[in-house]
Amino acid sequence: MSNNLKKLAAETVRRLEEIYPEAICSLEYDGQPWKLLVMGRLSAQCTDERVNIVCRELFKKYPTPEALAGGDISDIEKIIFPCGLYRVKSSDIKKSCKLLVEEYGGVLPDTMEDLLRFPGVGRKVANLLLGDIYKKSAVVTDTHCIRISARIGLTPRDEKNPVRVERILSEIVSPEKQSDLCHRFVLFGRQTCRAKNPLCDGCPLSDICASAIGG
Repeated sequence: MSNNLKKLAAETVRRLEEIYPEAICSLEYDGQPWKLLVMGRLSAQCTDERVNIVCRELFKKYPTPEALAGGDISDIEKIIFPCGLYRVKSSDIKKSCKLLVEEYGGVLPDTMEDLLRFPGVGRKVANLLLGDIYKKSAVVTDTHCIRISARIGLTPRDEKNPVRVERILSEIVSPEKQSDLCHRFVLFGRQTCRAKNPLCDGCPLSDICASAIGG
């Protein structure tokens, strides 16, 4: 990767750190790794806000991974119904909790290889877990990350493939900054660089953004 891209990435990181000093995960998992595992799966094609609401009831009824692993599947489906894809998601989170308890002693593994064993967990959720729980270098290529990276010029404008975006960003963003940058992309994407009608006027990145300056 060119030095120009690395400089652009570093400046993007610096400015977003100033705007959002605290890079907080939007999913309210109370610092409990197993909860983030469950919430990460539920977040597919669903807003974080809705997942947070649904999981208050879910975790109240099933407060441990053991409890959720042994939960009634129809009851779990009923609770998570608002998250969409409720049948496959309920099956995945129940199986994941069973795997976590029976094969990992309730301790979330800290490698990509192991995390990908959990039903419904792909690289995006695995990276979320690695970055948030274990503070490892990890790029979470959600829709905000993919959209904003392309607009700024960190990735090719037409690049939508999450794995390729992850690979590019992992090469130009400092390892210790990657996970937090993705959280800041979410905040920035909701408030300013929105999918529709982005607020380019007055945007704090407008002078370095390829889309804004016609690059």
